[in-house]
Amino acid sequence: MTVRPATQADSPAIARLLLLAMEEVVFAFIGERDVLKAQAFMEHLVARTGNQYSWPHVHVAEVDGRVVGAVCVYDGARLAELRAPVLHLLLERSGRTIDPGDETGPGEWYLDTLGVDPGQRGKGIGSALLRAVIAEHAQAHGRTLGLLVDADNPAARMLYLRMGFVPVGTRTLMGKRMEHLKYAAGTPAGPR
Repeated sequence: MTVRPATQADSPAIARLLLLAMEEVVFAFIGERDVLKAQAFMEHLVARTGNQYSWPHVHVAEVDGRVVGAVCVYDGARLAELRAPVLHLLLERSGRTIDPGDETGPGEWYLDTLGVDPGQRGKGIGSALLRAVIAEHAQAHGRTLGLLVDADNPAARMLYLRMGFVPVGTRTLMGKRMEHLKYAAGTPAGPR
């Protein structure tokens, strides 16, 4: 397995993987439970720069030359700027306006989404992606990482806790209360 920064050519695979992790959020964004429309919405965003899902914010995991995992991380202080193109696309495509809530903010680099191909789960891909993000952001640059985890996903929560993230409170995203976890620079980077 190789973990590397994403390229624009990875965009379709990234969109598919991010959608696995945030399908309900994207359905709420687009106002319908249509996987094809959700995939097209994400592909449009991932392939472009300047939004919260843009490929330059992503690291991917490859197995045998195939992208099987992706993690999206950006500066939480830039949330409003990076979210604006997402909301504009939503308005353009559906005429809808929404206020999803601020899942992050200044003082943390936000781990927005982590997705692993269902056929590759349980093989350490999520851990490898997290270790790469921790090494780049927290260890190399002294940044605090933050993320939200759904109570309906205890396996993800356990992974984040094993990697050194700690609970710091709750936040609301798309009307749903989520647990807010942080990883502070200097924390050991979980199991290897």
